[in-house]
Amino acid sequence: MARHRVRCLLAAALLLVAPMAAAQPWQFCGQSGNFSANSAYQSNLRQLSATLPKNASAALFAAGSLGTVPDIVYALALCRGDIANASACESCVDNAFQGGQQLCPYNKDVFIVYDLCYLRFTNRNLLASATDNGSPMMLMNAQNASATAEVFDAAAATLLNATSSYAAANSSRRFATGEEAFDAADPTIYGLSQCTPDMSPDDCRSCLGGIIALIPQYFGRKRGARVIGTRCNYRYEVYPFFAGGSMLRLPAPAAPPSAPGPANMTPPPPTGEAEKKIKVKTAAFIYIASKCCCPLLIDSMQMGEDIESVDSLFIDLSTLRAATGNFSETNRLGEGGFGSVYKGVLPNGEEIAVKRLSMSSGQGIEELKNELVLVAKLQHKNLVRLVGVCLQQHEKLLVYEYMPNRSIDTILFDLDRRRELDWGKRFRIINGIARGLQYLQEDSQLRIIHRDLKASNVLLDSDYTPKISDFGLARLFGGDQTREITRRVVGTYGYMAPEYAMRGHYSVKSDVFSFGILIIEIVTGRRSSGSLSFDQSNDLLSLVWEHWTMGTILEMMDPSLTSHAPRDQMLKCIHIGLLCVQDNPADRPMMSTVNVMLSSSTVSLQSPSKPSFFIPKSDTDSNIYSESHPLTSQSTASTGRSGGMSVNDVSITELEPR
Repeated sequence: MARHRVRCLLAAALLLVAPMAAAQPWQFCGQSGNFSANSAYQSNLRQLSATLPKNASAALFAAGSLGTVPDIVYALALCRGDIANASACESCVDNAFQGGQQLCPYNKDVFIVYDLCYLRFTNRNLLASATDNGSPMMLMNAQNASATAEVFDAAAATLLNATSSYAAANSSRRFATGEEAFDAADPTIYGLSQCTPDMSPDDCRSCLGGIIALIPQYFGRKRGARVIGTRCNYRYEVYPFFAGGSMLRLPAPAAPPSAPGPANMTPPPPTGEAEKKIKVKTAAFIYIASKCCCPLLIDSMQMGEDIESVDSLFIDLSTLRAATGNFSETNRLGEGGFGSVYKGVLPNGEEIAVKRLSMSSGQGIEELKNELVLVAKLQHKNLVRLVGVCLQQHEKLLVYEYMPNRSIDTILFDLDRRRELDWGKRFRIINGIARGLQYLQEDSQLRIIHRDLKASNVLLDSDYTPKISDFGLARLFGGDQTREITRRVVGTYGYMAPEYAMRGHYSVKSDVFSFGILIIEIVTGRRSSGSLSFDQSNDLLSLVWEHWTMGTILEMMDPSLTSHAPRDQMLKCIHIGLLCVQDNPADRPMMSTVNVMLSSSTVSLQSPSKPSFFIPKSDTDSNIYSESHPLTSQSTASTGRSGGMSVNDVSITELEPR
């Protein structure tokens, strides 16, 4: 049963949990790399997209592959079982191929869901097993039922378990619909369950049972929800949403159940050695987390997070010592306020970057605790991935994926290397950062304010895919929280929003401001100095605004870009950047709006207002330090604490707002 359950509930933010009202399609852009234009992978994908929709129209299901490693493409499509028109299925799958490539441009792994169908194409062999449900996508109705969560959730699970059994026995389509009488406020609950038709009855029933068990944890009392995995899916609502009549009709529950749900809603508890092993793992994790003061992780464990995925985060100290040559100086990548970072290679060949907390670092332990709590719960293609954690023998270590192309600033501001970043790469980098920020601010279960977004905190993998890193200064917001005030202003000159730097006010719009500066840097190839003196002549933002108002903004474009770079696209990026750095936070767009503006050629952009040019009084206003970036292959700035100002790698640690 465990094989069919969601494989990594600790990283539940990887799943798309969004309101039902969000417009379709819903997409997940995977993390297995990108392909380039006119490549063999793209050619194979185009050929599959020409044949798979037609194949799906007959049985409402199709799967196939094309090409050879490393350019092989696997694809699977499933249309909803109540579609009566074969052409509607074909059209939906065809749209999914097109939409997936638009919403996740050049991504090798895409999962895209419409109401009537879903599609997954990837370079991973998803056809090798008919029981691998992948990482399911979750959608929910934001409204609560009038009944208690215990009663409503049990009723929904009862209906879905019934439709699951019916679907498993339905050999032609592995599909079923049903309805259940309920109460006066919600007279009827409607449900739908479906598996891919190539699954066996037992596998179908087991797959659906695993995701139905998620109802209390993720959808408690919600009047509607759906979970869509690669191989099975379900949906329930308090209104009819499927075509045709219900295949099953259930009476109202006789009385509120004494248990949280039907017997087959969750798998039976482990016994014997398996039970003992899980108890040991749980106790060890809670003990170690408590020693590192991580209450959020402890809470998530006590709420029933997946033990096996938690266990997979732990890496033995001996393994990391061997991987880094016992933290040898030759493997040291850089140093920051938290301590040193080392390059290493795990026994499976995976390259890693190991952040090692300094024994004497008071500031670093707070940042490490923050990263452990946040990054372990956040997974997205454009966020640096946490590989593991080690808390042994007084060592506190976080292990990340290794980024061979270092951080953006090491290429963008290097006169010899900046030509590596042609316009195509730069535009994909801008898009990737925007998608990562939208995930942090709007799409994940948590609302995260990074507070130190800058060029040196955006890393590039071997394909130049951007990944936001360094969550040591980040803050978690509640679901209805929009703004916070602090007397401990942290961040970096040149990227800091004026309301934050001057008054300590921070919100998602503070990160939008930093993103605007990043866009302008990427397009112009110039650093943002942050107006470190009253002479603003060299400040990037004021210079760009001056050229914008004079109509000479093209003079600010990076001269290393060729004359073939699309000027209209570059101008649009500058325009979006200026919208993001407007003085009033309310005037700055949300990141979801930014992504629409970046992807659309028809959206009209409003005129930006003049930004503020923040001028700190002097370098005596703050206790500052300059740090190299931790997860890259080379130091990017002087290490340790500094008494003087550098440009935009200066992080403010204790600036009192004026």
